[in-house]
Formats: sequence, structure tokens, C-alpha cells
Amino acid sequence: MAVLSRASRAEIAALLGPDLPEHEVLKAPEIGTVMVEGRAGGAGRRFNLGEATVTRCVVRLADGLMGFSYALGRDARKARLAAILDARLQAQAPGSALHQAVGALAARQATARDLASRKAAATKVDFFTLVRGA
Repeated sequence: MAVLSRASRAEIAALLGPDLPEHEVLKAPEIGTVMVEGRAGGAGRRFNLGEATVTRCVVRLADGLMGFSYALGRDARKARLAAILDARLQAQAPGSALHQAVGALAARQATARDLASRKAAATKVDFFTLVRGA
């Protein structure tokens, strides 16, 4: 689900293909906010960083499988597509083509995160204090 929440609507739509399976919307896409927490230095004490907009959706396919999604932002269509894809993934065997396609998407996301992390690390400045005389 983390991979789907980070994916764009176009990436999710490409995984589903042009024909959406028959489905019933149990909980229509709802837009709300959640509190985002941060940690100083990544390991310090938690603090409230701010709020983020989230869209959630729940669907049931014709075969009875339910799919859930939570996605950052206000894209109701993306949340619905992600919920449909979640339900379809539950029906597939772990090594299926659909699971492999989601794995490839996860690998692309990891590569992009690594590149962004390397770019940020290249601009890191280490400050230190020089003590004169002792």
C-alpha cells in the first residue's frame, strides 16, 4: 500500500489497464487531514510538524474482495483506483505479473528516493566550533 500511496494516478491506472473491474464503492473517496509528526535528527523526540491532506476510499469487487486506499493529497480518482488495485492484488498469487509490476514500481520509487537523498547529502555542511586558547 505504501507503494500505491506514493505512485501517481497515471502509474496506478497503467497497472490496472483500460478496463476497470466491476466494483461497488463502499466508502466514496473522502478528503480529510492527518497530523504529521517529525523527529529532530530522525531519532529525537517526536513533535507535531503540521497537517497533511489525505484521501481515502474503500471498494468491493464483484468477487467480494475489498480494497482500501489512503493517499496524500486531494485526488479522489487516484484513491479509488488504488483501492481497486489493492483488491485485485489480494486475488493474485504473490509472484503474479501484477505483483511483479508493483515491485518494479517500488524499485523505481526507491531509486528516485536514493537519488534525492544523494543530492541532499552533497549539499550538507558540517559546522564545528573552534576553541581559541584553552
